Amino acid sequence: MPDLTKPPSPRPRRRRCRLCGLCLGTAFLALVVSALVHHFFPAPPRHPAARSPRFAVIIDGGSTGTRAHVFATGPDGRPDLARSAVMRVSPGLSSFAAEPARAGDSLRPLMDFARDKVGGAGAAAATEVRLMATAGLRLQEERVREAILSSCRDVLRASGFRFEDSWAEVIPGSDEGIYAWIAANYALGTLGGNPHKTIGIIELGGASAQLTFVSDEVLPPELSRNFTFGETTYTLYSNSFLNFGQNAAQESFREILRSKDSSKNGTLVDPCAPKGYSRIKEVISRSNSLSKSKLENQFADSGDGDFTGCRSSSLMLLKKGNEECRYQRCQLGPTFVPELRGHFLATENFYFTSMFFGLKQSSSLSDFVLAGEQLCSKDMSTLRQKYPNQSDDDFSRYCFSSAYIVALLHDSLGVPLDDKRIEYSNQVGDTQVEWALGAFISNIKDTILESPGTGRSARKSRSLLAVLLGVFLLGGALWLARWRKPKTKIIYDLEKGRYIITRVS
Repeated sequence: MPDLTKPPSPRPRRRRCRLCGLCLGTAFLALVVSALVHHFFPAPPRHPAARSPRFAVIIDGGSTGTRAHVFATGPDGRPDLARSAVMRVSPGLSSFAAEPARAGDSLRPLMDFARDKVGGAGAAAATEVRLMATAGLRLQEERVREAILSSCRDVLRASGFRFEDSWAEVIPGSDEGIYAWIAANYALGTLGGNPHKTIGIIELGGASAQLTFVSDEVLPPELSRNFTFGETTYTLYSNSFLNFGQNAAQESFREILRSKDSSKNGTLVDPCAPKGYSRIKEVISRSNSLSKSKLENQFADSGDGDFTGCRSSSLMLLKKGNEECRYQRCQLGPTFVPELRGHFLATENFYFTSMFFGLKQSSSLSDFVLAGEQLCSKDMSTLRQKYPNQSDDDFSRYCFSSAYIVALLHDSLGVPLDDKRIEYSNQVGDTQVEWALGAFISNIKDTILESPGTGRSARKSRSLLAVLLGVFLLGGALWLARWRKPKTKIIYDLEKGRYIITRVS
């Protein structure tokens, strides 16, 4: 009689072998996955936990003054705006047109200020200084511009800061607008995100105006600029309107009044000044010889207090050169401007005018109309009593600017009078929106993008990728092993007293 007691089934031993093989295979796959991820997706460089601040100095050579901006980065590589500092000197570099050699001397107090802020001569040696001049020098002849810049380079070269001659330049107005756009959107937290959630910038300076915003329209190549931050590329309309700044526009307006001979007994009737305003202006007539000049006439501006007349005259000024338009349409002089879409931040003289009138940041243009009409229609004696700390020229300036702003934004660019998409402010939150800040951010954007916060996100992405790749490879290996494994059937033979394993087809 054969032994009816069954010996242990061979299956458990084979299961243990397969389990060991599975563990070894999983470990091997983990090593392979780790090697692949590290090879194709290297980790971003780690920043030291504590790093001394890195400084940079950007000198804004404006039309009415020169500012030295001292910026710093924190331990994380991002701008540390709490450590930023600024100093301003007057007059602007363009005022040295007659004596260019003296322009550099105006930078010396700025360099002393910057040297103190970065921590002395030792730190200054590692700190870049760049001079970026704007509309004031853009209006000068090339010979004068280069002479002024040469004088400035001499001083900057001897300042003890890091400096190269190419770092002192006159920047295009479009760059000025783009830098301001960068500063505003960095402060807002929209830089690097959805282009349609960014904010546009309208600046009204003294000599020029700038307009920069994301546009979906087909733009002329000379008015289109691309800016990339991280994985997002923005297509920007950016243009500078030289001579359309508030001070330059008001002076051009007075020149038009003189050319039209709108004077009575040498007195110009100015609709953009309150009644009772008087201003004597000497007009110099130069002969062909530059060395000879004579006082041809004296004009006294007499205010007429006509806001509507001032607005219509401002519009004529803004349309000057429209007949030379080379585009399908031109809203400002001979220049194309796409439709203004989205929200905008209006800075510089837009903001200063709204502050004078006590308007809210989100005021509409109809508020500027009402405030301007009330100011322009009052006589000087009433205004002096109401605003004892303001000068007579301030009343003329703000009467003109209120009308000019309405003519610019509504009559030229088509912003509705009741629209509140424009915010009149020089800052976003606690951050001053200055184009110099945008230039600094643009110069260090690679450092910002490699900051520890960005590195953590990248490491999370790499870890997730490693897990997904490991699961995929392990699943594939198991499926392959199961597919290649022959199907078997185990039968216990009572007569022979042993198990028989047969293959099942």
